[in-house]
Amino acid sequence: MNNYVAYVDPSVMTYIIQAVAGIVIAVGAGIGIYAKKAKKKVSDKLGIDENRNKEVESDDIEIN
Repeated sequence: MNNYVAYVDPSVMTYIIQAVAGIVIAVGAGIGIYAKKAKKKVSDKLGIDENRNKEVESDDIEIN
């Protein structure tokens, strides 16, 4: 009967949590970037203008 007891230092757990969080954030950012690129390619293929309903403000500056 082998009973193993392992002690994990709290600082090690902090590093593990940070590493996992970093990986999750990086994967999420990558998915977001590629989803935007895919959306742009599909809209270009179908001839859909993404800026069709957007209003453009002028850059005029009024000083009173």
